[in-house]
Amino acid sequence: MRLLRHGLLAAALLAACAGDPDLTADDADAGDATGDTDAPPSTDARDDATQDDAADDAADDATDATGDATGDVAADVRDAGDVRDAGDAGDAGDVRDAGDAAADDTAAVSHAREFRGAWVATVYNINFPSSTRLTAAQAQAEIAAFLDVMQRNRLNAVVFQVRPEGDALYRSTLEPWSRFLSGRQGGDPGYDPLSVVVTEAHRRGIEVHAWFNPYRAKGSASSTAVSPHIAVTDPGAVVPYNGALWMNPAAAVVQQRLVRVIRDVVTRYDVDGVHFDDYFYPYPQTGMPFPDSADYDRYRAGGGAMSLGDWRRDNVNQMVRRVSEAVAEVRPSVRFGVSPFGIYRPGMPAGISGLDAYSAIYCDPVRWMREGWVDYLAPQLYWPSTQTAQAYGALIAWWAGLAAGGRSIFAGNNLGQLGSSSAWSVDEFRRQVTLTRAQEPRGARGNIWFTVQPFASNRMGIADVFRSEFYTRAVLTPPMAGSRPPPAAPTVTVATRTLRFSHPQARELRAWVVYREASGAWQLDRIVPAATASADVTAAGRYAVSAANRFGDEGRGAVVTVR
Repeated sequence: MRLLRHGLLAAALLAACAGDPDLTADDADAGDATGDTDAPPSTDARDDATQDDAADDAADDATDATGDATGDVAADVRDAGDVRDAGDAGDAGDVRDAGDAAADDTAAVSHAREFRGAWVATVYNINFPSSTRLTAAQAQAEIAAFLDVMQRNRLNAVVFQVRPEGDALYRSTLEPWSRFLSGRQGGDPGYDPLSVVVTEAHRRGIEVHAWFNPYRAKGSASSTAVSPHIAVTDPGAVVPYNGALWMNPAAAVVQQRLVRVIRDVVTRYDVDGVHFDDYFYPYPQTGMPFPDSADYDRYRAGGGAMSLGDWRRDNVNQMVRRVSEAVAEVRPSVRFGVSPFGIYRPGMPAGISGLDAYSAIYCDPVRWMREGWVDYLAPQLYWPSTQTAQAYGALIAWWAGLAAGGRSIFAGNNLGQLGSSSAWSVDEFRRQVTLTRAQEPRGARGNIWFTVQPFASNRMGIADVFRSEFYTRAVLTPPMAGSRPPPAAPTVTVATRTLRFSHPQARELRAWVVYREASGAWQLDRIVPAATASADVTAAGRYAVSAANRFGDEGRGAVVTVR
């Protein structure tokens, strides 16, 4: 269980996405109850809850889910309007009383945390690389460019897609190079994209969350696969569906391969997170049942008693659990999260309608949070606050009610819709940030933006607005759940106007946090990446420098005076 890594690692550890290739981020129809982070599937796939195989077990699904959700979600989720004004929530808490410096020349320091992420989609070359014909140098320059955009706009986490279709945007012996790099699956691009992203992002103080699609094998069934792609090594484990090729969640080899792949990445790359989006079983097409009847028949013949819907959900649940355990075992400081469809079930909360993700794609994020298998959920709230049937304010309040034990909700926001209609104005995104921050006390601790592109182009001045109104200073992401001893205060020396940092556990740190005394309080000055051992300051005065570890825990600050 994921809970084991939060302060209980001494105990034994217990031994999940695809779309229409013709659509891109800006093509999504905001008027529909849709919300995927790749190219969205058709409206019919998400809004039609009468598909053949889902309808068969809808009644018992509804009974089972209602029992889970009613008992585990706050029963009376507060109305979205019933929240405090959080217009300045991002800056609240950045000040601590400077008078509490201890005799050992340390002080208690802290600042308001917020997850400020952006998805970088590689499937169909949505964001990166811009072309399959780039040289290695050109592609690496594109990586540096989108990370520069993130740093300039004070985003602190990149969610980088590394496994769009059973392939790899990193050097791997388990799965082939992605065709989205060179135009041909298995084609070596001459560099390692994930390695470059990790190095360049950390240099800029940005976390890297590796984004995996657990079940998509091919976005187009007609594309060519090469060994060791699963369609070549285990053809019986993949099935065609709606023009794509899908890994069968019931196949043991599918789950085993995914766990091996994620173990491999978490072991070899200094990633800060593992991330899934909203694709589990494929979004259903009317009249097109998912072809797993033989697997289900074998399950029943072996004495299994679960309904089809429960059995499919159990396949996904076991995958999420095993991935969670693997990540926690290999590197407990790596955050594992899922970005599910933004509506759990119609009517939850009251007045919300749309696709029933619990019955249609067989995902149960309520359970994942309850069991402690995930560190966060990032529900894709891809509708405007004015769209009553999928109202942003009501949904973020409901999802925030799931946060428990220090785990978080990070809202997923469809920034690609900016300017697509009058509903998608700059003011709409102002409202969405404000509504999210209003739920911070209940566990909504940030946003992930689909995608980085509107920041890069400063579409309609959105980047300027965020820098001046919301992301006015760099901050750390929220700490992971659990209780751990905070890192000791660093050793800080002063050479004229340069602060130099050292720490006996420097390899376990994510950042140095510099505060400056002003008006008797400690005010956040800057975040310095852990690999950078100094900072130049321009003003004389008292400074406190703390260390933040890879879990996001921040210790006391060492106090020094700059003259």
